[in-house]
Amino acid sequence: MKKFEEGVHPSKQPSLKLIIEGKQYETFNQFMTGLQLKELAGIPPDTELFLSILRPFKDELIENEKTVNLARPEIENFFVKKKLQFSIDGKAFIWFKQFIRGVQIRELGNIPMDVDIYLDIKEGWEDDLITNDVVVDLARPGKEKFITKPAQTKFTIIVNAQEKSWDKPTISFEQIIELAFGKYDPNPNIGYTVTYFRGHEPKPEGTMVKTSVVRVKNKMVFNVTATDKS
Repeated sequence: MKKFEEGVHPSKQPSLKLIIEGKQYETFNQFMTGLQLKELAGIPPDTELFLSILRPFKDELIENEKTVNLARPEIENFFVKKKLQFSIDGKAFIWFKQFIRGVQIRELGNIPMDVDIYLDIKEGWEDDLITNDVVVDLARPGKEKFITKPAQTKFTIIVNAQEKSWDKPTISFEQIIELAFGKYDPNPNIGYTVTYFRGHEPKPEGTMVKTSVVRVKNKMVFNVTATDKS
């Protein structure tokens, strides 16, 4: 599919063709900078873009501020040397950086918020849940495969050794205390301590403080204590 880059007077001159990462584009601009070429193809500005040169000559690095004349006889072919591949539910994607965040995976795959993203792990092992703020290194050996699953909405958690039902994907410091003691007392003389275990990676255990929120996992364990400082 061709994509046009609008110029000043498209009706007065023929369009110019160019290729970026194997995809053909057309433009009415004779000159474009490296940054404009990257914007046209959706390539991040800090990615190195090259102009393909016939051997034995070396391919030309097109920096962001460099201007390229697209009206030369041959169709200019631009490419990125360093790119990483991954898949979401079997669909292939290309990323131009070593790291990608969960929120970026969600945007690329057009994944709704009520669907969870997992990094597919070898059979017999638990898949990694990729939340929006998790960073994944795509440069590790092999091609990363992400899969999606409907988000779980009903959980059984263990609070002070008692099973409790919970129907939200996250739980706050105050909500855990309410489950443990029936209510949360904001009195500054009352001090609460909340620790948790068997949570989600990369931090399956830790301590919660006032206003903090953690993602819930089935059979997650919470220990809550209250101290009267008065």
